[in-house]
Amino acid sequence: MKTASHRWMQMTLAATGLAIVAVANTGCQITEAGQTLPSGYYIQDDIQYFAPGPEFKLQREAAAMKAYKNDLEAQQAARQVP
Repeated sequence: MKTASHRWMQMTLAATGLAIVAVANTGCQITEAGQTLPSGYYIQDDIQYFAPGPEFKLQREAAAMKAYKNDLEAQQAARQVP
């Protein structure tokens, strides 16, 4: 009788330990009081932050085109002066 009780206790402890390990390794994302709480994998998630940049993305190209236009106008003005 003592061996059956001992075997039952070992199986219960093993099942409980397995359940605890399974719950600890499972990533569960939940919503609690309006907050989205992280899953178990939040450390491995990709960062979804994009640093703010200039509003106009082609600033250097626009400046180069403006400088080129000014150079052309200056050359044309120099040719017209006798």
